[in-house]
Amino acid sequence: MIPPRRARQVEIDDDREDAPEDDDDDQGLSPGSADDEAARVTLQERLAAHVAKGRARVVLTDNMHTMVSIKRGDGVITFRLHHMFVAAPPAVLRALARYGEGRDAAAARLLRAFVEHNEAVIRRREGPPAVTCDVEGKYHNLREIFDELNAAYFGGRIKARITWGPRGRRRRTRDSIKLGSYTFEDELIRIHPVLDAADVPRFFVAWIVYHEMLHEVHDMPVVDGRRVYHTPAFRNAEAQFERYAEAVLWERTHLAKLLER
Repeated sequence: MIPPRRARQVEIDDDREDAPEDDDDDQGLSPGSADDEAARVTLQERLAAHVAKGRARVVLTDNMHTMVSIKRGDGVITFRLHHMFVAAPPAVLRALARYGEGRDAAAARLLRAFVEHNEAVIRRREGPPAVTCDVEGKYHNLREIFDELNAAYFGGRIKARITWGPRGRRRRTRDSIKLGSYTFEDELIRIHPVLDAADVPRFFVAWIVYHEMLHEVHDMPVVDGRRVYHTPAFRNAEAQFERYAEAVLWERTHLAKLLER
């Protein structure tokens, strides 16, 4: 850990992809918009040109304290970067690559200088912290899936942000699993990271995303003092998913395997 001025940190986390990720200080790019995703993808492509020992994966944050955090696993180097790095010059990207691959001391000094030079863009948002939107998994890109569903089923009306849930080591045996959630207050969809796997078909991930997107457009009435999340209208809308029957069957057939992960 290298503590720059004013407690800003450039740090490399554990080299294990299954190490728990702490997002408590993250303040995500507020709208999680297509422009934000385009900026992330462009930065990822620029950084990838300098990474020789694995595939670069970029997650943008508005973390107030940690400007750079890096994890390695399964041939992927995940760079969690403050959004100031979107406009970073090539020399800084080369330093990121060297730092991520070998903890290069000279690269660390250059990154610290870059962070200090961009102190003005490190700002605290008012209100409760937002969540960093982590959309690109190893096998499935949630932004691509979300955008396709939004166009095909909702006419582009869904405004929610979407992210993979925290990628942490499972600490106990599961007897149930929540594959997706929608938070009304934050307009945020979270998808469980167990679905980011080679043996989970894309249509099934899309089915879970579609289910959560429906919550933005369907009412949740209170009946006999209890909130009804899945009304008959909601269930009817679920059935409009093109591969509905196939998705339901896949879940029933593979749920036990997902619980073991």
